[in-house]
Amino acid sequence: MIQELNRLMTYIEERLTQEISLAEAAKTMGLSEYHLKRTFSFIAGISLVEYVRNRRLALANSDLIKGESVTEVAFKYGYQSVEGFSRAFREWSGFLPSEIIKNQFQKSFPPLSFYINVKGGVSMDFKIEEKPTFNLVGVSKRVPIQFEGTNKVVQELAQSMTEKQRTEMRKLGNMYPNQVLNASYAFDEGRMEETGELTHFIGFATTQENLFDDLEQLPIAKHKWAIFPNKGPFPQTLQDTWGKIYSEWLPSSNYELVQAPELSFTNYDEGLENCYSEIWVAVKEK
Repeated sequence: MIQELNRLMTYIEERLTQEISLAEAAKTMGLSEYHLKRTFSFIAGISLVEYVRNRRLALANSDLIKGESVTEVAFKYGYQSVEGFSRAFREWSGFLPSEIIKNQFQKSFPPLSFYINVKGGVSMDFKIEEKPTFNLVGVSKRVPIQFEGTNKVVQELAQSMTEKQRTEMRKLGNMYPNQVLNASYAFDEGRMEETGELTHFIGFATTQENLFDDLEQLPIAKHKWAIFPNKGPFPQTLQDTWGKIYSEWLPSSNYELVQAPELSFTNYDEGLENCYSEIWVAVKEK
């Protein structure tokens, strides 16, 4: 994966003044576009789309300093209008292109390169399990993306459920883990910058159809799932495991992501300092 990501960086650098197809780039690496974008984001800490945009704007800055006109630079890096380029450039650098030319301000964004930093082996327990199609029945809401700590909007969603809804969910739930499951999906592009929103679903897993008007249904397709058990203080241990899945396990595994909701559940029976959790991510073999 490290070699593939470095090849991707070369691929992008050679095409910064051309149209870049991430689907084509993923295909040359033998990966799905979804897996490539998500893995890159978790390892690099920035989305692939944002990385390409920043590299183009950094080169545009350099070209303006060298004396190229705003119009030349705008169309060189794929913008359809000078106004659109100027707006994007100001958002990135804090200055209009004309100010760069006048005052010779420079802002850099060098290309990324990836390498292996060996810190000592840390094992991760996991299993691969194929699950048939099932449904989640429960409630959902668009919530802000948040990496650390308790997400207050998710907490508010959980607290908003009525006792009637909880009873109905338990009545329909007939699958492991036979308790509340959390599903996250429909992420905004700025996920790795911890901006934007995702849809968070709280519900029970079931093979039945939803019978109740006050509950929603989320179909989950048949997939292979990589399942990661973890135990420790909540939510720190769960969040640390999420990070390790994307930054350590996926790059070194034989699997790639499949586009599907990310699932997790937590058992609080032993208290917040020693919670058992599981994370499920849909995968396929490379």
